Amino acid sequence: MKMQQKEILVLAIESSCDETAAAVVRNGREILSNTIYSQIDLHTIYGGVVPEIASRKHIEKINQVLQTSLAEAGKELKQMDAIAVTYGPGLVGPLLVGVSAAKAISFATGIPLVGVHHIEGHISANFIENKELEPPFVCLVVSGGHSHLVVVKDYGVYEIIGQTRDDAAGEAFDKVARAIGLGYPGGPKIDKLSKEGNPDAIKFPRAKVAENEYDFSFSGLKSAVLNYLNSCEMKGIEINRADVAASFQKAVVDVLVEHSLMAVKQYGYDKFAIAGGVASNRSLCEAFERRCAKEQIQFYHPSPIFCTDNAAMIGVAGYYEYCKGVRSGLDLNAVPNLKLGER
Repeated sequence: MKMQQKEILVLAIESSCDETAAAVVRNGREILSNTIYSQIDLHTIYGGVVPEIASRKHIEKINQVLQTSLAEAGKELKQMDAIAVTYGPGLVGPLLVGVSAAKAISFATGIPLVGVHHIEGHISANFIENKELEPPFVCLVVSGGHSHLVVVKDYGVYEIIGQTRDDAAGEAFDKVARAIGLGYPGGPKIDKLSKEGNPDAIKFPRAKVAENEYDFSFSGLKSAVLNYLNSCEMKGIEINRADVAASFQKAVVDVLVEHSLMAVKQYGYDKFAIAGGVASNRSLCEAFERRCAKEQIQFYHPSPIFCTDNAAMIGVAGYYEYCKGVRSGLDLNAVPNLKLGER
């Protein structure tokens, strides 16, 4: 794909869940600013994201993060070549705030509008720090709402070869964390506690989906953890939370690694990347680093700041869509269940 020669500046907006974010991206690979307002503290007391609260906070913060991002980049709005915004998937209320802001800016300034798929943003986060990375490659997207195994054939061209049949990996982390009293968000807390536990202490199941060897299923694993906890409680056995956390995490990591590396080899690629909030899990990264080194596969992953929801990744994805000639009209709407590859 031939890129533009002149400087292209993209102002990006992300508001699909509980982060209000804006960024300025130059030529798809250089981040001039990346402003994130996180609502985690607001939602922690509820044990998860409350959509109405998230929507209201997005409305409060959206103009602030946009102004901050432009100021940090040292750019003015009139210098932007495109406005990129997440329009799905995600929570409909939060998505509407970002989409409405982007459409208002585009209408007022005449700057082209580009709607971006949230998962495409996560995949594109790998381009930020890995300047040499080019498609094709296989990417595993793992977050609180998504578990996708994707063949990235070209910029903006994807084939989903595996996905979760029930709980996403991050969702399973949150539910198990709640069950053992760690609270929200579950992923970082389980990762931290796991370092104190024995990952082989408890044998939890690794599910295989008969219809598609690349698909994931974490519901049975989550149930096995809950059954173990209930059994210990009924028998008066003291629960070692660190062992539970470590054993559960190892079960998730084993499945993600096995399915992903099998896909890379069977599709004949030598490049593999991970993305999404769970990609910041240190144990998962280390497991992939070991296996990829052994299999002589190049392994890529974003820094933690680009794993969780952020606007920089949306700006990167938006840049490549813009260069392909993709433009969204002012009828762009939030699509909470948007499938990858749809437009």
